[in-house]
Amino acid sequence: MLPFVARSSSRSEINHFASVPSSLLPAFGTNFDEGYLNLRKYVIAPYNRRYRLWQTFLVALVVYSAWASPFELAFRELSIGSLVPVDIIVDGFFAIDIILTFFVAYLDRSTYLLVDDHKKIAIRYIKMLHFPMDLASTLPFDQIYQILTGKRHGPEIFGFLNMLRLWRLRHVSEFFSRLEKDIRISYTATRFCKLICVTLFAVHFAGCMYFWLAFHHKTPENTWLHKELPDFKYRSVWLCYIYSMYWSITTLTTVGYGDLYAVNTEEKVYSSLFMLFNIGLTAYIIGNMTNLAVHNTVRTFAMRDAFNRVLRYASKSRLPKRLKEQMLAHKELKLKMEESQQQEVLQDLPKAIRSSIAQHLFSNVVDKAYLFKGVSDECIIQLASDMKAEYYLPKVDIILQNEMPIYFYILVYGSLDLFIHKNGSEQLLFELEPGGMAGEIGGMFNIPQPFTVRTRRLSQVIRINQHQFKQMMQPFNNDGRQIINNFIKYLREQRSSVLEEIPYLSELLGDLYLEHITQNGDSHDEVSRYHDDGPCKEGRTINSNPWSSPASTRVIIHGHHPNAKKMGKGDTKKLILLPSSIEELFRVAEKKFGKRASKIIMADGSEVEEINVLRDHDELYIF
Repeated sequence: MLPFVARSSSRSEINHFASVPSSLLPAFGTNFDEGYLNLRKYVIAPYNRRYRLWQTFLVALVVYSAWASPFELAFRELSIGSLVPVDIIVDGFFAIDIILTFFVAYLDRSTYLLVDDHKKIAIRYIKMLHFPMDLASTLPFDQIYQILTGKRHGPEIFGFLNMLRLWRLRHVSEFFSRLEKDIRISYTATRFCKLICVTLFAVHFAGCMYFWLAFHHKTPENTWLHKELPDFKYRSVWLCYIYSMYWSITTLTTVGYGDLYAVNTEEKVYSSLFMLFNIGLTAYIIGNMTNLAVHNTVRTFAMRDAFNRVLRYASKSRLPKRLKEQMLAHKELKLKMEESQQQEVLQDLPKAIRSSIAQHLFSNVVDKAYLFKGVSDECIIQLASDMKAEYYLPKVDIILQNEMPIYFYILVYGSLDLFIHKNGSEQLLFELEPGGMAGEIGGMFNIPQPFTVRTRRLSQVIRINQHQFKQMMQPFNNDGRQIINNFIKYLREQRSSVLEEIPYLSELLGDLYLEHITQNGDSHDEVSRYHDDGPCKEGRTINSNPWSSPASTRVIIHGHHPNAKKMGKGDTKKLILLPSSIEELFRVAEKKFGKRASKIIMADGSEVEEINVLRDHDELYIF
């Protein structure tokens, strides 16, 4: 564990981690010794909070240096000594920073470990370009010259030497780089501020240099400023500075009113170079602003493109208006979910964190569902961890009647309607309120869904895969019995009009109840009675745990040839659990129809020779 990653998840530690550069993160599978966790005495970690504050304070001083250095060079003759005290104080702070750098650990790019050896830190800093440039940009050459010669005014070269202070601008670049990666600060605002700073510095630097050309020209009357200020060498510094900024801004924006223009050759060359520079600067600014604007509108373009694809497909396939509206509504909801980036956030997290989030969100909902009342907390936690949330717009079908069960759902909020399709029309059975379940009847009985489930208004559901649910329940025997208890109790409480729509309910319920009394340790006589009299008496082996084996295959059997046109009691079809062999299937058919058979044929006329080729709800003709 790194020193900046604490076990606690307090807000201060999270904010601290947000400022750590990615280069300090270790490689996967790398082991670190204790020396990495605890730096030596008098060694500063580069991600130390106080050191970061110091770097931020230096950025404010760099802003002053970036303004003062070109200003002092251009207006040196007019403002002698006015900024000297401030320059000395600022240089003093940067001198302190040079000393501190000898105590700041650095990252070894070959081992990705922090080096905290004082000697290695010092040698590395001295060998780099940073040390001589830091030293040169900090030395007060004017003051040193005055002390050594006693002269108050140094030569012009010292003005250019002071321009070395612009080397400090690297602190600003590093500062903005950190801000762009800091999730606590808006990226758009950071980029916008950076572009403003670049533009202001370019305007300031160009204006100061242009005034310097005019001030040092051998013929002041033949300069760009003489027309507006004939005696500009004797006028106010700030007045001259305003004229310089005015020229720089009008040239930078390529407007140029013509009132200030280059007169001599040097000014024309400088103006040409500045305008060429403006082309690159303008392209840089426009490119960055375009990226920021496109970043905010790219999802809108994607949404419109997705809608157009849906409309083209619906028109080409001649889909009815209702289906087209459902497709558009679903696509809109999906795009809105993508904007919230809920799934993207969860997918990037470790499974343990995803499970904890799911437990926090769904445990209470699962615990209140009728099927899981009285179930252990361990089972609830396991169920909640594997559930996924979905949103559905109004009038959207979640489950279709007669489709095979894949998921069952718990309604978190909203409203669901349960329908059946009868005689070409839809018949509403009942409305499902929050906390209710849908699709569990098909899943528990392993039969096609008996109802169509449709949203009445915007609804959120959580779903779980039926196969995963049965696998998950294997180690929870007691909870499995409680779930069957709850399910049987729920069905008994339903209206007869609802139960009539579930095909073969008495046989399905009898089979489930047989498993239920067996798991509850009921008497042998009661179990035998269900073997002898119940719908599952045909020699099926009773499993002590319904979740511990794959779902039983159910088939429909007829006692006649598929082409026969018999009607009456002898022709009634039966739903049975598929036995383990062809011989047992013949015995079951003999008990059901009262006659011995020798052939099994599918509905398409093909003869069945092996039992394992049959699938759920196949229709068999045994005669």
